[in-house]
Amino acid sequence: MNELMMPPAPPAPGFRTLLYRYWFFAWLFRDAGRGTVFERSAAWRHNREQARWLPTYLRRWSTLGVVLFVLGALVELAGGAALLAALFFVPSAISVPVNAVISVAWLGLKLLPGPL
Repeated sequence: MNELMMPPAPPAPGFRTLLYRYWFFAWLFRDAGRGTVFERSAAWRHNREQARWLPTYLRRWSTLGVVLFVLGALVELAGGAALLAALFFVPSAISVPVNAVISVAWLGLKLLPGPL
């Protein structure tokens, strides 16, 4: 194909966008509650296909939670600095409800019937 006829490549996403996409999965999905019946059905099919990425996000958040918990425990054991250890324990605790949301979304997309 002639290089002059190729469309320009889209710009690469910025670091903040990549960081957001690494930790949060909402950008993968479409709203299946809006539009005509056909649009909702297409969005549901798209979301079911994208659900294959949810276990990846589950592993990321689980790993982050475990690593932060271990770091908090090490800080607490090393010097007993409770406030410094809390900087690790709190994000570790936040990873639990995030994993619950990811699990429910994944199970819902795998097990529930479509909108129609």
